[in-house]
Amino acid sequence: MALDHDTMIDPPIEGLLDKVDSKFTLVTLAARRARNINSYFNQLGEGLGHMIPPQVSSTAHKPLSMAFEEIAADKIIWTEAPEPIEDIEIEEDPEAEAQAAADAAGS
Repeated sequence: MALDHDTMIDPPIEGLLDKVDSKFTLVTLAARRARNINSYFNQLGEGLGHMIPPQVSSTAHKPLSMAFEEIAADKIIWTEAPEPIEDIEIEEDPEAEAQAAADAAGS
C-alpha cells in the first residue's frame, strides 16, 4: 500500500525545506539540535538539568528524528543568516614588519 507522501521520512522533506533557505541549513540546524537532545538524554541521571528537553512529544527514539519534528512544528525557528562582514583593510604596522625581518635575519 502506497503512502500519502513521496518521501521516506516523516515529516516530509518538502515541508522541512520550506522552513529554511537550503538543504545545508536544514542539515546543520537539525544536527545541532539532535546533538543537544542527545546530550539532554545522556545527562538525565546526573541531575544537571542545563540542556533543553525535546520540545515535541515524539514516538521516535532518535534525536535527529526529534529534531526534524521540532523544525516541522516551528519549535526551532531559523532566522536569516547574518550579512557578511565587508572586507576590512588592516593597517600594516611598519615596526612589526621591521621586527619580523630582523628576527628572520638573525635566525
